Amino acid sequence: MTKNKNKGGKKLTAKNLQIELLKFLLTQPKKQFTPRQLADILRLENNKDSVEHALRQLEQAGSVYAFKENKFGVALERLTVKSSVPRAPEPAKPAKEMRNTPARRTPAAVGKKMIEGRVDMTRSGAAYIVSELMDTDVYVAPKYLNGALNGDTVRVLLFPPAFRRRGKAERKPEGEVLQVLKRANEFFIGTLRKSRKYALVLPDNPNMPVDIYVPLEACADARDGEKVVVRITDWQEGKGRVPIGKVTQSLGEAGGNDFEMKKILINSGFELVHSEEALAEAEGIPETISMQEIERRRDFRDVLTFTIDPEDARDFDDALSIRRLDQGRLEVGVHIADVTHYLKPGTPLDQEAFRRSTSVYLVDRVNPMLPEKLSNNLCSLVPYADRLTFSAVFVFDARENLVSQWFGKTVIHSARRFSYEEAQTILDGLPGERLQQLTIYPELEWAVKTLDRLSKTMRRQREQNGAIGFETEEVRFRLAEDGTPIEAYVKDRKDAHMLIEDFMLLANREVALYMERLAADAQEIPFVYRVHDLPDMEKVTEFARFASEMGHPMKVNTPKQIAQSYNALMRAARKDDRLKILEPLAIRTMAKAVYSSNNIGHYGLGFSHYTHFTSPIRRYADVLAHRLLERNLDGRTYRVEKSKLEEQCKHISAQEKKAADAERESVKYKQAELLRRHLGEVFEGYVSGMIDRGFFVELPGSLAEGLVEFKYLDDMYSLEEGNLRAKGRRYGKVIRMGDKVRVRIVGVDLQKRQIEMELVEE
Repeated sequence: MTKNKNKGGKKLTAKNLQIELLKFLLTQPKKQFTPRQLADILRLENNKDSVEHALRQLEQAGSVYAFKENKFGVALERLTVKSSVPRAPEPAKPAKEMRNTPARRTPAAVGKKMIEGRVDMTRSGAAYIVSELMDTDVYVAPKYLNGALNGDTVRVLLFPPAFRRRGKAERKPEGEVLQVLKRANEFFIGTLRKSRKYALVLPDNPNMPVDIYVPLEACADARDGEKVVVRITDWQEGKGRVPIGKVTQSLGEAGGNDFEMKKILINSGFELVHSEEALAEAEGIPETISMQEIERRRDFRDVLTFTIDPEDARDFDDALSIRRLDQGRLEVGVHIADVTHYLKPGTPLDQEAFRRSTSVYLVDRVNPMLPEKLSNNLCSLVPYADRLTFSAVFVFDARENLVSQWFGKTVIHSARRFSYEEAQTILDGLPGERLQQLTIYPELEWAVKTLDRLSKTMRRQREQNGAIGFETEEVRFRLAEDGTPIEAYVKDRKDAHMLIEDFMLLANREVALYMERLAADAQEIPFVYRVHDLPDMEKVTEFARFASEMGHPMKVNTPKQIAQSYNALMRAARKDDRLKILEPLAIRTMAKAVYSSNNIGHYGLGFSHYTHFTSPIRRYADVLAHRLLERNLDGRTYRVEKSKLEEQCKHISAQEKKAADAERESVKYKQAELLRRHLGEVFEGYVSGMIDRGFFVELPGSLAEGLVEFKYLDDMYSLEEGNLRAKGRRYGKVIRMGDKVRVRIVGVDLQKRQIEMELVEE
């Protein structure tokens, strides 16, 4: 009787057989196996011929090599992403070396088989892997995620085209996560459940599919049933294993504004408090400025200097100074908080600032990048106090042309802290009585009006050079003491806002140009650039076609024409509310601005060189820019390792996106919370988006979006190309983006931040 070696094994489909074989061979990259050996090792019920056929299929796909004696091994160099630069052919090997070389190879180079990328999970539990090395995202089914979570950086094995769903090669490529390279989040909020021997935290985050084991001694003072913050201390990689964690904070009972805002921060990967090490380091920094430090700097304390910020701002990281020079010239100083004087490379404080990379601005709070002693005290350019700054100083001639610039460490003394609203009263010629009574008011009035005139000149020049003047609407809330929203309104952007913005743009551009000029005739000096690529022409063409149907024709054949047409659209939208819906659609055709050590310019601003230099209290990119600029002043040259700098840029860009997502979530929560008080009421709005299920309607004022589902309408609707319109199959009625409609609020889900609406027919 023949012994069945594979008893208790598994019989796999052809697709899954290839996957399991390739996964195993990847764990043994230096070994070769016969089909029978693989069947025994993997305890397969598939026969030897089936295994050999699967291996031959993998060989044809370029994933496996066939060796002598019917042995097979993984084609590792083909699976790993390589540079696209062609390599010289390998020299022929002597006959005696042929035993362990492939019996045959595919004649042409095979495409990428293994990539690295970021996980972007969907509500269904599946994910798309976003990789710079792929023109399209890679689909990963839930069963192939292998413990990867939203935002994680992973290594993915791409399936051959034969693996793809229903055999349709035009579908997105598919794959399986082989390894989690970097976790996006180590903190989670959940419900603590205690037993006699251990505890579990049941995560609230739907993208965290498993419970977290917590030893009783790691529960701190948290009680059973409470909401807690837990930090993963051991991910316990592998199927069937659960991560181990430690409770870091108890949040008490679920619900309420404070809990929801903390939940948004934690689920986005941001810690609620700074580490003990970072706080201790900050506490040890002296609050006084020594005379020796002041003497090393250019002194601007006698030059008229002031800040202009939001009314509720607590950290002031930029100030402006202005004074008259001879021959009608003007000197304008853009003074930025000298964070790098206090933040030393490699310290716990610096490491945590880099890990966070940005402050996060939710509706009712700020989660700061730096501890409060730095962000709201030592580094904040408060009035009536000496402060250390890193400055960009510009000289304009009598015709308002920029003729020179200087960069260096300075000390300032702000004479006034303006809110945007108060500065605007000066520009409108309506200053308050208390403001006019100030001894220095005549100087302040001259300064603000002169800077406004200069800023408008720079704005016109930018537009002539191809800058796009997007002015997206931004919603603000008036809140009750408990954080519930009383009212929503659209932030009003006036000249005082744009004045500050224009001088920050000037400083950022000129710092980047300085670094470029410094290396013009020598080796590159790596630097942190803020880059913005050209728009997606396919999206632009589709958008232009739709805009034309709405009565606004556009020319979009060249990047310059696109910029001119988009600016014309912005101007038209100020006069026609119906066209406002086109502005966010136009923005969606654009690339996302990111940080990079490879300068490709900033298309949206029309700048060949641009960086972020002006907000180091809240952005780590600016901290890096300060450090690099300082070490390349006064005739010195300093170069960092570019590859390391690029990795830092990628991390900062990823953190920026997470912060933007968190800020957007907090706004959606407040919008839903506000409209929950208006259930049953009817509003006018504009169709702002379309999906298979229905169309979204945006309400003016709150900018809240709700979904009207097609299934509740009197016809069957189907989306047309570009998802810009839907047409009824029976009556032929067309619903277009931008259409004005009346809707009733019929449901609000605070947890999902979703608003349900129904169409109110005229």
